[in-house]
Amino acid sequence: MATTRTALTDSDIRTLVKGATPDERALAARKLCGNMRREGLSDEDRALAADILRVMAADATELVRGAISETLQASPIVPRDVALRLARDVESICLPMLAFSPAFTDDDLAEIVRLGGPVRQVAIAKRPTLSPKVTDSIAEHGGERAVTAACANPGAEFGEKGLGRVIERFEASERVLAAVAYRNALPLSITERLITLVSGQVRQHLETHHALSAEAALEIATGAAERATVDIVDQAGRAADVRGLVTHLNVEGRLTASLLLRALAHGHMTFFEWGVAELAGVPHHRTWLMIHDAGPLGLRAIYERAGLPARLFPAFRAAVDTFHSMEFDGGANDQARFQERMLQRFLTQPQSVAREDVDYLLDRLGRPPEEAPQLVLDA
Repeated sequence: MATTRTALTDSDIRTLVKGATPDERALAARKLCGNMRREGLSDEDRALAADILRVMAADATELVRGAISETLQASPIVPRDVALRLARDVESICLPMLAFSPAFTDDDLAEIVRLGGPVRQVAIAKRPTLSPKVTDSIAEHGGERAVTAACANPGAEFGEKGLGRVIERFEASERVLAAVAYRNALPLSITERLITLVSGQVRQHLETHHALSAEAALEIATGAAERATVDIVDQAGRAADVRGLVTHLNVEGRLTASLLLRALAHGHMTFFEWGVAELAGVPHHRTWLMIHDAGPLGLRAIYERAGLPARLFPAFRAAVDTFHSMEFDGGANDQARFQERMLQRFLTQPQSVAREDVDYLLDRLGRPPEEAPQLVLDA
């Protein structure tokens, strides 16, 4: 090894192998590693350097093994078998290698993520670059800290499948979801899944920086407006200028069927009456009579006059019937009882209702579809 031998004496190599004390061997190891890093090595030199590194990696003294990790952590000189051996070493030795060494293959890193524990996972997650094979392993096996670090790593390449798995495993973790949301690029499907899970600044960032389908963008805008409007109705109570409010909403194009259904599900019958009257162009007193008519045709006639969608009429019919069947006492549970009864009535109607309409209603009322089968009719 011409280059190395000019930089190191045979005495240095003998000291590394047979040094009387750990300190002597560690000093020789650091000197050898330092020269390997600085000097240009031929193929022959590299082969000899690899043999020297294998001797170091097998040394019982942590200081000797640590010389490789500290000095050659990012060097291509370290052979793969040495890197793998050090990856199983104590944390002070393995972590620098896991974080930077180019000796590992993607398969090596994915396997270490699977078996190596949270500290090693985090070290790998912070590597300058990560392939989808490695990030898929982190998504499947990584702890929260490792997954967060990988998602926040601009050099980590994630596939749609990996990001989907991250969301499945950590949908309740604000740290993980934020890390995903702030990635430079996201698949459309991932963005739209995240929209339903995050809020505040993270949601705003998604809407501003990542692509959404036209349908999703409209749903977000409409849903936010409707929730805010229902909040206003909730707060205003009986003293609200309901007529003025519905007129304003109609001018703004926000007096929608879904808003009326959402408001009705919260027990705001007066708002519903005025809203239908506004859309139908019929005075409130006549609208009131048609909505609350005991016969089967009044509500349908004013509903159709208002231009509301036919597919949602059964939901409005169920809500109005439920309103009539209940006694409101002004208590704190009025709204909850009404919404539960209205859902029960709609979901247990004898007529055929398309599943997509059921899902639509449940979504509009903020209830997960999987809860629908749990509803039980009141006696």
